[in-house]
Amino acid sequence: MSIADYKHTAAARFMRYVQIDTQSDPNSDTQPTTEKQKDLSRILVEELKQIGIADAELDEYGYVYATIPATTDKQVPVICYCAHVDTAPDCSGKNVKPILHMQYTGQDIVLPDDPTVVISTKNHPYLKERIGDDIITASGTTLLGADDKAGVAVIMDLAAYLIEHPEIKHGKIRILFTPDEEVGRGVNKVDMKKLGAEFGYTLDGGERGHLEGESFSADAAIVVFNGISAHPGYAKGKMVSAIKAASAFVHSLPRNEWCPEVTEGMEGFVHPVSIEGTLEKATVTFIVRDFDTAMLATHEQRLRELAEQAAREFPGVQIEFTIKEQYRNMREMLDKVPHVMAYAEEAYARAGMTAAKISIRGGTDGSRLSFMGLPCPNIFTGEMGIHSKQEYVSVQDMEKAVETLVHLSQVWEEHS
Repeated sequence: MSIADYKHTAAARFMRYVQIDTQSDPNSDTQPTTEKQKDLSRILVEELKQIGIADAELDEYGYVYATIPATTDKQVPVICYCAHVDTAPDCSGKNVKPILHMQYTGQDIVLPDDPTVVISTKNHPYLKERIGDDIITASGTTLLGADDKAGVAVIMDLAAYLIEHPEIKHGKIRILFTPDEEVGRGVNKVDMKKLGAEFGYTLDGGERGHLEGESFSADAAIVVFNGISAHPGYAKGKMVSAIKAASAFVHSLPRNEWCPEVTEGMEGFVHPVSIEGTLEKATVTFIVRDFDTAMLATHEQRLRELAEQAAREFPGVQIEFTIKEQYRNMREMLDKVPHVMAYAEEAYARAGMTAAKISIRGGTDGSRLSFMGLPCPNIFTGEMGIHSKQEYVSVQDMEKAVETLVHLSQVWEEHS
């Protein structure tokens, strides 16, 4: 049976999965950061076993590992398909009520639980390309969770199809579902030896046809201002406010360049994501992003100079400046194995698409995995409007992603 005749399960699976709250927590020190992420992971293990994948397992850290056995005698490199189960902390993921809008005609989609939330082609131009598709949204009070439960559903549908059709020749395929991607810890505890894959693909992209083989390189910068506390009634000549110094520092940041609000394309930026403090100690946390890894040091030096300048304005203030590496541009690894992208492009072509190679102004689990020995581009799922109440996904985009993975699995086998 051709994949074109297959009755896909991705949409039905997706609408079940999004109703399970899997929001991760950046303020938690546990792994996973929230136990509720395992609620979905346990379901995925059971569904994989029902499909016929006997080795599906969930470990203590919230990772799901499973194997689609090879159907060829060739020695084919083991590839991994990966998606994350958690949803972003930016918007509530509790009590998600998915709505299926059949055969979308191009009209504004007014979400019923909050009619002020409107998904329109004006704000979401890609919707124009999806006229005629079946669109899934949330109800207006939560995000949808297409990022990345669309990817999870795509991989689950693929597994069901390949197990049902052993006549399709492919090598051993490993499935990996991760927690905590949205808080930057998605692969912290992955057992790479247990995974046992040589190359991988994350399913965490947006528009149909997009293929992402380049990401930001990323650091975090933590700037601490240490002031001097004194009783405010007797503070003259004694008190030095860390809060005021930190505030002056943030105020000194450029507004017309070097920040997310005004950068695009291949431009990097520095962005304050949190500020907290007291009279004696105030902390400002930044994310530092650039496609050119070497530019991170340049951005960080500029940031340090601005912090030192602010400290000089408040004699007595001392600063601490710390950099933490987060992830690096996956292209640095993928350029060493160009066939990984080339095989994906070939699979896209077989599915009737010309791959649009896109640079991600962000990162995925694949960014980290690429530097952990698993070169890992990112494939589309149709997830759009992510991290917001206006999130949506096209059913047909998910199904096209499944078709693409079938072709990709065959391409690896044929070239081995």
